[in-house]
Amino acid sequence: MTAAIVALRDRLLVCTGEGSDPDEWTTETRLEEDNLECVAASPDAPNRVFVGTFERGLVRSSDGGETFERLGPEFGAVDLPPDPTAGAGANETGREDDAVMAVTISPHDPRVVYAGTEPSRIYRSSDGGDSWSQLEGLTDLPSAGEWFFPPRPYTHHVRWLSVDPFDPERLYVGIEAGAFVYTPDGGETWHERPPNSRRDNHSLATHPKKDGRVYAAAGDGYAESDDGGRSWRRPQDGLEHRYCWSVAPDPGDPDRVLLSSAHGPRTAHTASRADSYVYRKRGDSWQRLEDRGLPTGDGVVRTVFATTGEPEIVYAVNNRGVFRTPDFGDSWSRLAIDWESELEAQTPRGLTTV
Repeated sequence: MTAAIVALRDRLLVCTGEGSDPDEWTTETRLEEDNLECVAASPDAPNRVFVGTFERGLVRSSDGGETFERLGPEFGAVDLPPDPTAGAGANETGREDDAVMAVTISPHDPRVVYAGTEPSRIYRSSDGGDSWSQLEGLTDLPSAGEWFFPPRPYTHHVRWLSVDPFDPERLYVGIEAGAFVYTPDGGETWHERPPNSRRDNHSLATHPKKDGRVYAAAGDGYAESDDGGRSWRRPQDGLEHRYCWSVAPDPGDPDRVLLSSAHGPRTAHTASRADSYVYRKRGDSWQRLEDRGLPTGDGVVRTVFATTGEPEIVYAVNNRGVFRTPDFGDSWSRLAIDWESELEAQTPRGLTTV
């Protein structure tokens, strides 16, 4: 049994079924009315699900998504300038709590969880989310004064977090927008903007079979590293759309990569003018995947990917539904889950599979 958990703007879809049979799926809707930003779960603790929200901080389920609890205000106060659009009674950013924009679970220990917020801060839990501590020093980096998120230029946020599968103390961080950052020692020291790294990082990935390999999908293009983020290269041959959003390497082959992209944010995120695509790379060349069962092109927002750890198997979600490929993109099947017509106007915020 596989669970594909989809974070949309105003609801969480908990989809369960037999992964090899796209017609045998059921869907439950949770967290309606919340403004969701991200979702994470671990196959080592599949009943524990974390969802980041924009107004209510981090929420957690301990029963596979049946019920959720808010984890409270442990993420602390904020110190960036106020949101000029905020109404009376809001906190310094116009919200009840820090917005949780990124969450990830360590592949070494499912009790270790990291959460990233707006404004840019990182918190760590070593007990499955019961308690949290802030990793200090992130915004002391020299470039932090240049970080900003264009729709809300008075602030910025941690868009993605990824723990190195070979070193539990090594954490990779994507700041939107401003920098790729990493720590080799659990947050004691931070390193920013290594050579050829991207600035507007949207998603990061690592590979369980390739020590040091890191992948980045960013608004300013794709990049990959072979030395744990210390230096980067930028294979672009065949990649016609370079506003990149989601990246997924083949769990069985670190040199095969799926990437979703568009010409820019206007055609990536808004269904009424969307025009986004999916590419696959082997070696240094990209191939655009079309007419394979996964909607792309006119009216399709940028796709979000997730893997289960099985070679070649990837799940994907966009505004047309949830899809699965058993052959790393050669063919896709749409999961038979409820997908109301109103969801075709939404842009999925996150996807995880367990």
